[in-house]
Amino acid sequence: MTDARTDDLSDAPPETPAAQADPLGLRALFAADGPLARALPGYRVRPQQVEMAQAIAIAIRESSSVVLEAGTGVGKTAAYLVPALLQGGKVIVSTGTKALQDQLFNRDLPNVRDALALPLKAALLKGRSNYLCWHHLERTNQEATQLGSRQEVRDLGQINRFIHLTPTGDKAECAAVPETASIWMRVTSTRENCLGSECGHYNDCFVLKARREAQDADVVVVNHHLFFADLMLREEGVPELLPNAQTVIFDEAHQLPDTATMFFGDTVSSAQLMDLLRDTKAIGLAHARDALHWPDAIAPTDLALKDLRLCFDAGMSKWSQGQLPPSHPVWKAVDTLRNTLRELRDVLDAQSERSPDLANLHRRANDLMQRLCLWGHPERADQPELCWLDVSQLGVQLHRTPISVADVFRRQRLGDETGGEAQSHEDAPAWADDEEQDAPPPDIPPRKAWIFTSATLAVRQDFSHFQEALGLQDAQCQAWSSPYDYPSQAMLYVPQQLPLPTAPGHTDAVVDAALPLIIANGGRAFLLCTSHRAVQRAAERLKQRIEAEGLNLSVLTQGDAPRPMLLDDFRRLRRAVLVGSHSFWEGIDVKGDALTLVIIDKLPFAPPDDPVLAKRLELLEQSGGNPFMEHQVPQAIIALKQGAGRLIRSETDHGVLMICDTRLIDKPYGRRIWQSLPPMRRSRVQAEAVDFLMSLKQQASA
Repeated sequence: MTDARTDDLSDAPPETPAAQADPLGLRALFAADGPLARALPGYRVRPQQVEMAQAIAIAIRESSSVVLEAGTGVGKTAAYLVPALLQGGKVIVSTGTKALQDQLFNRDLPNVRDALALPLKAALLKGRSNYLCWHHLERTNQEATQLGSRQEVRDLGQINRFIHLTPTGDKAECAAVPETASIWMRVTSTRENCLGSECGHYNDCFVLKARREAQDADVVVVNHHLFFADLMLREEGVPELLPNAQTVIFDEAHQLPDTATMFFGDTVSSAQLMDLLRDTKAIGLAHARDALHWPDAIAPTDLALKDLRLCFDAGMSKWSQGQLPPSHPVWKAVDTLRNTLRELRDVLDAQSERSPDLANLHRRANDLMQRLCLWGHPERADQPELCWLDVSQLGVQLHRTPISVADVFRRQRLGDETGGEAQSHEDAPAWADDEEQDAPPPDIPPRKAWIFTSATLAVRQDFSHFQEALGLQDAQCQAWSSPYDYPSQAMLYVPQQLPLPTAPGHTDAVVDAALPLIIANGGRAFLLCTSHRAVQRAAERLKQRIEAEGLNLSVLTQGDAPRPMLLDDFRRLRRAVLVGSHSFWEGIDVKGDALTLVIIDKLPFAPPDDPVLAKRLELLEQSGGNPFMEHQVPQAIIALKQGAGRLIRSETDHGVLMICDTRLIDKPYGRRIWQSLPPMRRSRVQAEAVDFLMSLKQQASA
């Protein structure tokens, strides 16, 4: 490992057709004296941004698919918004998280639209659980004596005031009640418990209002979860949630394979069943108290749920059905749960005509029972699926997961809807808009442009891993490196003589090796771990060392507070170390000298106990592939690039990226991994890393 940049990372990419063409006069728009420069604070001309915008303009004009990697600082948001807004037609932009969705809708999109002086209407659309529900709020007020704590009572009072002031009903706008508060699940709806057109508040429904605004808008901002929920319903022949669009843009597209896998599968969780039992008791007592003793009606299913949880030891574990022997008690427990749920469904069926709420409970019970009946059946050879379960302190989840989503997504993207039988209107969910139910789906959807972009999609400019995951072999792929001067701005430091990541004392060794850098840096560090267990151990060890040496440093730990609060505390305290796992590897933007040291405990290979991963690797090996090099290493590279991307967020940022995994140097595949990272200067000498950080402090104080 030397300080010299490798040829494949330092050479500029050849000029592309997109770089030569300028169909919309984009060079003038992105110029130093152009409208974007005049309107956007801190704007800088970046050739990579202009080339990316041109590539997107061509894809939109030709209704083609493109996969585009843009390194940190390229400015990919403006690069896709400008050509998308200029070329007309309806545009859907899907982001990785609701936080990024809000940022795009409230800041980035208005800034670009105003800079271009375009009279376009934009709409924000989230999943229904993000919107207040008049019906469920009314019911919760009637049942306020059943709330679990005084905090829930106080939160309910705040929501009762908020609902009469908000035009959108978006819970993110209710600053007085945290988004993580337990009260929200009582006052929002789900696909399962929405009454649809039978609801007495149907005309005032915030969800329907948001969907109608989306139908009328030129640009609709959604998130990946909502987009794939819509695709899943289209696959089943159910009226769609989202409007048809001529251009679909996925920002943070590296998240799509995992999101698609989740939505194209089926899950039955103990939490869903407990919600059903809670609602059955409350609604039964409210609307059919004379019919039967409702606590007795739900008791058998409640007991079966408890017995299912007792089949497993405490802790967190995952098993595929093949790992569970026929004698395992889970099989009997699941069978008992099916039978009790069937009996409860029949009870609800007998009372369903007495109120819309009871009818909806019957539909929910039937849907959960049908999914529960599918779990554990043999896998289909023509479309490999895996039945597996996940047990944690939160309960049990029974999953039926497709091993590959490429065929389904490719069929939807290319307009071939022959897979899956259309569902009749009578079977459509109650929440579907009446107007949508009356409109038959088109036989062949119009051609669309599909734009996939992220800072982390390729492995040394090879996109095949991402393309194969989503069936994007027909897409054109391009990559633009970051405009930042990584050799002078950053150092990659890999300590020597650390134990292997599998060694029991590895986490303690990571903290001990990182402490001299943390001290030299005065905190201002992220310690990113690959597991929640490592987070807890690292935080504990770090606090012990800080206390023992009398250091003036604070330790913030994921889980002690919501992520936004932890980040605010990190910026405010300055001399702090934030210890976190996966949720802090991406979507975090801390610029300037507030963060100048990022420590990663080990290479982020997916956990070996993941049943879906194990099945994918098995199928890849059976087809003659190399599971480790073709799947596990590319996945680890993409995840590592996300974590490393927290360090340098602007042209003036500096810092050290410390990776505490000697496999990066000692293993043959390690070279492939570190060559996929930005071309920082490199060192294995602790003193060099400390000196680099000390020089940064001196520059900052000068």
